[in-house]
Amino acid sequence: MWRKSSRSNGSGACVEVAFLGDGDVALRESDDPGTVVITSSIKWDAFLAGVRNNEFDRLRD
Repeated sequence: MWRKSSRSNGSGACVEVAFLGDGDVALRESDDPGTVVITSSIKWDAFLAGVRNNEFDRLRD
């Protein structure tokens, strides 16, 4: 089941995520659903930790 952020504004340009039965995580863009990236849950958790720690904030140097 594909999910998108509750903060999505409905513009159709969203990143969607699906948690797979084997523990991996699938990602896709809602406007290009045919292209899917699959990563491990360890990498997904590290990415989320980076987001929460503002490591990807465009305004930071």
